[in-house]
Amino acid sequence: MTDETLLECRGLATGYAGMPVVRDLELRVDAGEVVALIGSNGAGKTTTLLTLAGELPPIAGEVFFRGESTTASLSRRARRGLGLVTEERSVFMRLTTADNLKVAGVSRDDAVELFPELAPLMKRTAGLLSGGEQQILTLARALARRPAVLLVDELSLGLAPQVVSRLLESVRRAASEHSIAVLLVEQHVRTALSVADRVYVMQRGRIALDGAVDEIRDRIDEVTQAYLAGGRDHDVALTT
Repeated sequence: MTDETLLECRGLATGYAGMPVVRDLELRVDAGEVVALIGSNGAGKTTTLLTLAGELPPIAGEVFFRGESTTASLSRRARRGLGLVTEERSVFMRLTTADNLKVAGVSRDDAVELFPELAPLMKRTAGLLSGGEQQILTLARALARRPAVLLVDELSLGLAPQVVSRLLESVRRAASEHSIAVLLVEQHVRTALSVADRVYVMQRGRIALDGAVDEIRDRIDEVTQAYLAGGRDHDVALTT
């Protein structure tokens, strides 16, 4: 891990139709670290992620990508090294696994090196893959391009625990081995803390708590309170 900050926002307000749902946001992600953005459903996590990606324009404040203030679109940020994995598996359902990789400009060898389980699936139509296999394909396409920054939204959604562990293991390794800056949006506390270096806890559009992962573990009661105040209380227990 280095101290180079690759993604940052300062005083960020963002939302929809000019109405902010996220306010006064200060957040940064450095090269080689996994930063988790956690909070209850509706806290503003995905809205934040989409704004950092360039899909939503800020209402106020600034986003900095690779050290420069930017208002560029997602496609322009992607050309400069930003990767985005959404909760909706972004695969072309009528194309084979191999063709999905080809469209993304990713070699089969690079994808299989990341996820050997893709090797026997190359001729299979993506629509016939399981949900976990589709998300593995989605993540393989993103990681094989070696982004400088990777934004990941609710990777665990609807997937079996063993698949989630496999995906998160690859994200963690990519950050550590290739100095990718990862922002991981997640509802489930245990899932986030299993791979993160630092954590931001969102509550009703604002950061309620932030710190290194060990510090957040020690303050789990405050995390639980933030979830309860946000209206959701599932999976806030943490076993250490």
